[in-house]
Amino acid sequence: MENLQTIVLGGGCFWCLEAVFDRMEGVTSVESGYMGGHVDNPTYRQVCNGDTGHVEVVRVTFDPGKVSFKEILDVFFAIHDPTTLNRQGDDMGAQYRSVIFYASEEQQREAKKKIDELTAARTWPNPIVTSLEPASKFFIAEDYHQEYFANNGSQPYCQFVVAPKVKKFEQKFGEKLKA
Repeated sequence: MENLQTIVLGGGCFWCLEAVFDRMEGVTSVESGYMGGHVDNPTYRQVCNGDTGHVEVVRVTFDPGKVSFKEILDVFFAIHDPTTLNRQGDDMGAQYRSVIFYASEEQQREAKKKIDELTAARTWPNPIVTSLEPASKFFIAEDYHQEYFANNGSQPYCQFVVAPKVKKFEQKFGEKLKA
């Protein structure tokens, strides 16, 4: 277990990303939290108000012997729209922006390469706006945000926003589902 790697990703509401990556083979943990702001220990309300500069993120810990960083990026780019600045669906504000907080120069290079490949392939009609930033201090979100979809799957937001992303992951990446 000493060879685990971590990446912090922002792509809209952290509940969506967490629900997907929780199901991915090789991912050992997913924690919802905040990164990139200027306030220590921000609260969900502060982040949602856009007062702190933080992004809703997930910290994904994975075993590169079971899942590659490239595969993590493949899923990340498939389950959110990386072309909408400071927005995912009805979630608007810089706290929902598309961002990869890389933990190493290698992760930065691989993420840039992935963005360049997607751009060259014209995967989306609009340009990718996902930013690449060095990881900074991670603040774990309040307990009730952890495993939110697993614990609140019947709530309307989960049914209409989170569940379709989980379904898309399961359909597109079925071979990467945890057994």
